Parts: sequence; structure tokens; C-alpha cells
Amino acid sequence: MSTLIDERGTGPAAGAVGSPTAQWFSDGWIATRRNLIKIKRVPDILVFTILQPIMFVLLFSQVYAGAMAMDDYTSFLMAGIFAQTVIFGSTFSGAAMAQDLKDGIIDRFRTLPMSTSAVLVGRTNGDLMINAISMTIMMITGYIVGWRFTNGLLAFATGVVLLLLFSYAFSWVMALLGMSVRSPEVINNASFMILFPLTFISNAFVPIHTMPSGLAAIAEWNPVSALVQSARELFGNTNPTFPEPASWTLQHPYITVLAGIVAMLLVFVPLCVKKFGSVSSR
Repeated sequence: MSTLIDERGTGPAAGAVGSPTAQWFSDGWIATRRNLIKIKRVPDILVFTILQPIMFVLLFSQVYAGAMAMDDYTSFLMAGIFAQTVIFGSTFSGAAMAQDLKDGIIDRFRTLPMSTSAVLVGRTNGDLMINAISMTIMMITGYIVGWRFTNGLLAFATGVVLLLLFSYAFSWVMALLGMSVRSPEVINNASFMILFPLTFISNAFVPIHTMPSGLAAIAEWNPVSALVQSARELFGNTNPTFPEPASWTLQHPYITVLAGIVAMLLVFVPLCVKKFGSVSSR
């Protein structure tokens, strides 16, 4: 019998009896539940998570569409908005880990007979749930302003799964950043220094061939561009009037995205687990 935190993260609760694998899944589920209950108790998190994608969809599709020299900018835009939102949603892991570290909760977790990685799995799973909700709200909003997927339900579902998998892998990057900064107040500025270049120097909002040559070269090899290209192809939102992508990554976006997901998990999951075991309260 392992002793775990309860859903508030403030006391013991009975864990799972069985193999180490079963106990790991039990630990991970309890840590995930803790983060989901936290969202319920602090609904502001969910409210702003919902409002942000609605704001971006309406701003870009209604305010900026007239300035874009292309037909049906909304269809072109939506895959980029989806990618931007799920990547920005991954910052919750970094902010939450930074706050838990400041509050001494991570030290408490380390004193409990639970898997070291369970807290991290629970935190990133919480981000995944938030991003799934954001995706649903964005799709409803996009449908209202004229966006449609035209490649069938299977391709549509594959595109959604790919976006969520990428966001989950990126949550581990942000979790490591959250445990590395000196205070929770720093995490937003630190994360946006990474996220803004990734999302805006890409094909998310404008075609790459319209960029200056230097920025275009960066955008072509930006992994976010491959993610957006994959989503556009799966949703049937590509523009046939645009030139063919010049880089290998955009010619093979699915391979690029899957390789990026695997690489992030292989690199950052062990780094996060190691960092979690060494950090102390600030």
C-alpha cells in the first residue's frame, strides 16, 4: 500500500496495491486529478483559457482578413490558431511547477512514497485536458466564422490528435523551464521569449513565400510550421495557389512532427524527472 496525496494535495490517501506499473498509473492518475480539481476550484484558469482562443479567432479572421491578399483567409488561418493556442496552453505546466516549487509543495511530494514522475505526468496531463477544451471552443468559434474541414472525419480526428500530442510533448519543455527559473513571476516572460518566435516566424498566420528570405528560411525549418502544415493538409485547408514548400520538413510534415514529438519526450522527460529530484523550495 503506497501513501499518496489526496485530491487537494494536502494529505495522505490510499494508493494502489499491485505491480510497480500499476502503482505508477495510480500515482499518475491521482496527480492528474489534483490538477483537474485545482482548475475546478480556480475557474479563472478555464475562463481565460476559453476566452483567449475566441479572441484570436475573431481578431485574425474578422479584423486582419481584409488586409491579406488571399481568398478564404479564415480557412488558411485556423490551423495556425489551433497550433498557437495548444502551444501557448503548454505554459500552464511551467507556471504551475514554478508556483509549486515556491510554495514548497514539490518538497512535500518528494517526501511521499510515490513515483517521482507521477507529479510531472499529472501536471502535463492537466495541460492536455485544458488544451482539449480550448481546441473544442476554437473549432466551434471557427465554424461560426466560416471555417470548415473538408477532408473527412478520420483526417480531421488525426489532425486534432497530432496537435494535442505536440502540445503534450511541449508541456514537458515548459515544465523544465518552470523548475529552472528563479520565481513564478519570471515564467511568463521566459516562456513568451520562446513561444512568440516559434509561432510568429512560421506559416501560422502568413504564407512563408511572402516573408523576407532570411525569415522564410527560419520559418521553413521551424517545427511549428510543420505542425501547421500537417493540420492544414489533414483538415483540407491548403491553398492550391501557393508554391510548393521548398524545405524537406514541410514536404514531409507528418514525419517531422512525429519525430519532433518523440525527440521532445525522449529528451525532456528524463531531464524533468532529474530536475524534479534536485530542486528545492525557493
